[in-house]
Amino acid sequence: MTDLAAPEKEAVTPVVDIGEVEGLSEKPESFGRQAWDRFRRHKVAIAGAVMLVLIILLFIFAPMFTPYAPDEPNVLERNQGPSLNHPFGTDDLGRDLMARVFTGGRVSLLIAFVVSLLATTLGTLLGAIAGYLGGFTDTAVSQVINLFLAVPLLPVLLVFAVRFGSNPISVALLLSLFLWIRAARVVRGQFLTLKSMEFVQAARAMGAKPMRIIGRHVLPNTLGPILVEATLLAGLAIILESTLSFLGLGVKPPDTSLGVLVDEAKGFITDRPTRILIPGSMITLIVLSINFLGDGLRDALDPTSRVGD
Repeated sequence: MTDLAAPEKEAVTPVVDIGEVEGLSEKPESFGRQAWDRFRRHKVAIAGAVMLVLIILLFIFAPMFTPYAPDEPNVLERNQGPSLNHPFGTDDLGRDLMARVFTGGRVSLLIAFVVSLLATTLGTLLGAIAGYLGGFTDTAVSQVINLFLAVPLLPVLLVFAVRFGSNPISVALLLSLFLWIRAARVVRGQFLTLKSMEFVQAARAMGAKPMRIIGRHVLPNTLGPILVEATLLAGLAIILESTLSFLGLGVKPPDTSLGVLVDEAKGFITDRPTRILIPGSMITLIVLSINFLGDGLRDALDPTSRVGD
């Protein structure tokens, strides 16, 4: 008898091209790439970064092409306004103001860099130790921070500047002594939050020592806020240095800074306003650029927005 039953067909498993599945073949972006994408979309931050780079390059390289030394007097060209020979004019000793603005700008940026580095390093160290260890250590550091916060910053700076402020390095050290508390508060708060996270508990359970946990597991997750705080401290340092120098208690001749130039020009605000407007505008542009950059970094490095905007 002939078997009329239809032969069974073999089950065919469809082959799916993984590459055709939308988004399946794409690797997730790293946090660094996401942060850069968010930062470059922050137009104000990009403008601030470009402006700050241009100002730094101007202060560094422009004096090489200036035919006048910043401390070269010329009694025959005293108190001249802007001209082809002296684009920013001259002061009451005949010194070229453009050369002095560029030189003073470099000193102000140096002070800002030193203050940002020292204050952030000291604040990060003390904040990390206090936040992670807790207990008596946290209480002691917190009380020191509260003591500094209770003291009015500017009057105390003025008192200390009378004794210690006379050159750029001493002014930078003085400002760092009072500004480290900002970074310490930020880092302490971050460590108090992160030390209870699962990955820290796991590292502690595996026998990792506290310094290893701090340096390898917790500190890398606080680099974003630390970087933002360091940026903002640089802007604050320039403002405070300019204030002290304007009052005659910061950088003093023969050294110069943007604050010193504003102080030297305060008697000419009516007759020759450009003498005070030019260094004052430089201070404003630098601080605005730093603040714009800091705002962009804060938004880009915000860990709550890692997935996207």
